[in-house]
Amino acid sequence: MAEQQEDDFKSLPLPERFAHKNWKVRKEAYEDAAKEFDNAQTEQDSVVRQFVNDSSLWKAAVTDSNVAAHQDALICLCSFLNIAGTQGCTRTRGVAIAPLVEKGLTSTKPAAKAKALEAILLYVELDKADPVVEELLPLLSHKLAKVVAATLSCFTSIFHDFGTKTVDPKPVLKALVKVYGHADKNVRAEGQKLTVELYRWLRDGMKPLFWNDLKEIQQKDLEALFESVKNEPAPKQERLLRSQQAKAERQVAQAAPTEEYADDDEPEGAFEPELLAINVFEKIPKDFQERISSTKWKDRKEACDDLFAAVNVPAIEAGSFDDIVRPLAKCMKDANIAVVTIAANCIEALAKGLRKDFAKYRSTVFEPMMERLKERKASVIEAIAAGLDAVIGATSLSDNLETLLGYTTNKNPQIKLEATRLVTRCLKSTKTAPSIPDTKLISDAALKSLTDAQETLRTAGAEVLGVLLKIMGDRIMNTHFEGLDDIRKAKIKEFSDSAEVNSKYRPKAAPAPKAAPAPVAKKHIGKKPSTAAPRKAPAAAAPPPREESPPPTPQPKPVARPGGVPRPGAPGTGIGRGIRPPGLAAPGKKLPAPSATSNPGSPRRPARLPSPTEDEPPPPPKPLGLGRGLTGRALSKPVAAPVDVAPAPPPAPAFDAAKEAELEDLRIEVERLRTSNEQLRSDQIKLSSQINELQNQNAQLIEDHTRDVLSIKAKETQLVRARSEAESAEQTSSQLQREVERLKRELGRIGRANSPRPESFAASANDIFPDPNGPTNRSQQRNSVPASPNGREGKENMDAFESKRLSPPSSRPVSVAIPSMARKNSNPMRSPARPMSMMYRPQARAPFADGMRDGDGAGNTLDGDARSSGASSQASNNAQTNGGGEQGVESWKRAAEVTQNLKARIELMKARQGHLQRG
Repeated sequence: MAEQQEDDFKSLPLPERFAHKNWKVRKEAYEDAAKEFDNAQTEQDSVVRQFVNDSSLWKAAVTDSNVAAHQDALICLCSFLNIAGTQGCTRTRGVAIAPLVEKGLTSTKPAAKAKALEAILLYVELDKADPVVEELLPLLSHKLAKVVAATLSCFTSIFHDFGTKTVDPKPVLKALVKVYGHADKNVRAEGQKLTVELYRWLRDGMKPLFWNDLKEIQQKDLEALFESVKNEPAPKQERLLRSQQAKAERQVAQAAPTEEYADDDEPEGAFEPELLAINVFEKIPKDFQERISSTKWKDRKEACDDLFAAVNVPAIEAGSFDDIVRPLAKCMKDANIAVVTIAANCIEALAKGLRKDFAKYRSTVFEPMMERLKERKASVIEAIAAGLDAVIGATSLSDNLETLLGYTTNKNPQIKLEATRLVTRCLKSTKTAPSIPDTKLISDAALKSLTDAQETLRTAGAEVLGVLLKIMGDRIMNTHFEGLDDIRKAKIKEFSDSAEVNSKYRPKAAPAPKAAPAPVAKKHIGKKPSTAAPRKAPAAAAPPPREESPPPTPQPKPVARPGGVPRPGAPGTGIGRGIRPPGLAAPGKKLPAPSATSNPGSPRRPARLPSPTEDEPPPPPKPLGLGRGLTGRALSKPVAAPVDVAPAPPPAPAFDAAKEAELEDLRIEVERLRTSNEQLRSDQIKLSSQINELQNQNAQLIEDHTRDVLSIKAKETQLVRARSEAESAEQTSSQLQREVERLKRELGRIGRANSPRPESFAASANDIFPDPNGPTNRSQQRNSVPASPNGREGKENMDAFESKRLSPPSSRPVSVAIPSMARKNSNPMRSPARPMSMMYRPQARAPFADGMRDGDGAGNTLDGDARSSGASSQASNNAQTNGGGEQGVESWKRAAEVTQNLKARIELMKARQGHLQRG
């Protein structure tokens, strides 16, 4: 009964048996399906197509609850994938990969685990790895730690078999940070294994993606693990995709090289940075443009520092970096060397990260960096040189050669030296040998450097030539070394021996072997028709006759040929053009005779033999003689030709001797011309070197002359300035001297004015205070007043004097106000009569005069003296009250006014006294 039920189950279709409730039925179904898949011929078989079209069958199979049935289901899936191809892979991987990890890789059965891993690797092999990685990455966040560990182990196997070029490692590397923060130690251990496997392929190039996000202790643990694989050789891909397998088969069919990966798209063991290209725009500060354009150098330096931290990665994703490269090129002209240094570092990082994509920015930064090489500070030069090396490495030497060689003749010696050193570094690092024209350009520039005045530049030029010699070889470079002395050649050879280069020039000589088969084809053509190729027939038939010639040829015939040498005129007779060589016609002079003779064999041989062999010396008659002679003797030619070759060579020397003599003369002439040409070339090189030296000396002399002229002009300017300053000082000194003299004169006048004679004061006192008993009539008093230069003014003064004299004594306080009135009278242009009339009033001095009437006049003298001293003291007080500057000048003016008033009074008193004495 049980057997009947089993037979009933086997009669069911496979899809129904795959979904049966009984695990045994499912297990048998998996086994039967695996056999069907193994026996299928193509993916178009019906049994295969029904499982391709219904992918849900596999979702239930790979998650079978029974352990035994589950293992058979995994075996069946692997058989299906092997025959189903790419279509079966793409249709089923979306429903099968996650269950394979959750149920298969976490199984306790090693066989089931191995089959589950094999199925996942088949999904990668049949199509590509990216969809499989996308299906596996979400499982790294699974709530079960064993599923996360199984996923990491699966990633390790995928990278180990297919490599990092087939499988993109960036998504996995970015997810590793989360793995190292997992609580389960098994997960962290599997993460370390995966990291070590990636390190085998990527080395330190993978660190920028996740290394800085790890803890220090985690970094140390990983570094210790890296030491175990650091010295291993570069790994190679162990398992190929189906597309790669097809390419390899095509290459084998086409007899291509039997390397593992001949196509550019196939993986290589070496790490290529573009696999881990990073988008650096996310890390560049948003305010970079504002900060790089700031007027403060610290802001510019900080902006470049932040940019360097963002772009200092092994590979950078391509993008528009114009807004970043242009400010960096502008920073090459910055006055602050710290900004220049960090900007050069940024350019170096961009060139290394972008590589070929940096070629479009080369023209923007190359020339500013070359111009900045004039800097003297070593750290700046090193940074710029490293940036230039990276720029040229991102492009090629030939792209930059013309611009670079232009700077080897720059006026600045520092730029010239660094440009020459840059050429040397580029030649050492390039992997492609320069072309012949580029070699000539570089050699010419280096030869100019050998004649420079600076020893360092001469050494740099010799090093360039030495590296070129190592790359290009002696045969090409010796032509450039003509005219150099032995010392320079020895130095160049020394640099060549010590140079380490990455390229070697190999001339292309491919066409030479292909030219050899052509003559062979011509030989076959010449043998078939004798008339079609008359010239080729002797050449082709020449070797056989030489083998047959010794037995039949008689020795006496060469003796007869010297006698026939004078017969070169025979061809002019027109008897037979085919028998032009005279030396072979010695047996008979007439052509018909040989046929009529009793011994036709011997005469025919000489007649037939010369025609093919002796045609060769004279080319013009050759076609005619061969054509007619061969057609006239068609049957005998094949026999005569082999025998005729032996006698043919002797006449050739007669013609060869003349040609050889002429050739020898031509060789001598060519040799002479060559030696003269070499001599002229060496003289030209010497003259050019002398011209260069003279030009350098002339330039140095011009610089010295310019420097001397500028120094002379500077000193002349200083002299002119000193002379103008001396003249202004002399003028100031003379003005001060005149002012001092004037002040001395004024002081002398004031001193004389303040010390009047005693008798003048006595006379003035008597005049001012007359005796009351004396004459009192108005006429006498009027007469006693001295005459003024202006009569009217004197009269007015006299009237004023009389009226004031008769005024009552109550007006005496006026005498007390005399000093103040004198102080107010500051105008020196005033008439002296007014102060006299105001200051000396008889009424004011009347009581004093009455009291002193009976005296001897001493009171008058004392009174005059007191008044004079009062006026002087008043003037000095006024001078003291006016302080500094303009006040001092005003005080001197007032003192002068007081002095003039005193003089006027003294004169007035003297005149009055004289008038009284005369009266």
